[in-house]
Amino acid sequence: MKIIQITIAALLVLAVAALAGIGRPEAAGGASEDSRDGITVTGLGTVTAVPDEAQFSLGVSTNGRNAKDALAANSARMTQVIAALKAAGVAERDIATQNVSVGESYEGEGRRNGFVAQNSVSVTVHDVDRASDVLEAASAAGANQVSGPALTRADREGLEHKALAKAVDNARGRAKALADAAGVDVGRVTAIVESTDGGVTFAEGRAAMDTAVAKVPIERGTQEIQATVTVTFAIE
Repeated sequence: MKIIQITIAALLVLAVAALAGIGRPEAAGGASEDSRDGITVTGLGTVTAVPDEAQFSLGVSTNGRNAKDALAANSARMTQVIAALKAAGVAERDIATQNVSVGESYEGEGRRNGFVAQNSVSVTVHDVDRASDVLEAASAAGANQVSGPALTRADREGLEHKALAKAVDNARGRAKALADAAGVDVGRVTAIVESTDGGVTFAEGRAAMDTAVAKVPIERGTQEIQATVTVTFAIE
């Protein structure tokens, strides 16, 4: 009888021990808390560049007694403008229609005085030094509206990659400064995230054009391409 009681007691002890292990993965070789240690910093990288492309919006506005006349006059003039742009060396792929509209025109005190038609195209000039000549050609052909330029870089993606590399280097330097202050060493990168807040700052302007416009001065200036990354380094 005593032997049976001892056997039952031993089985109960084993069952309690088994239940105690449930829900404790670390006892079975789970992840260590040390894997969550690290230094997380934000790094900033900046590349300064001189723009080499200019983007404009060129338009034609015409009036007529009715919608048909206004649109016909507008279409004829815009056809001339587009031909002048191509003759000035702008490739067909760099000219794209943005907007075509026609509607009633009004003068003072809300009196209707016919119809107005508008047509605009976006134009990309791949050499900023030629932008003035392109604008003059468009103006001489009948363009009477212009906005821009938006100054850009043709190799923007490559410059962004350089800015990203600088951002990572900056993050590593910041992590090392923190590690030195804490008396530890910086280890390998365990996580890295790029921020989408950075980018290129574009130079923009706006002006009106007429057929008597002089050579348009366009200053390239400089622009900054920025990249921001958040990097986590292991602590050694």
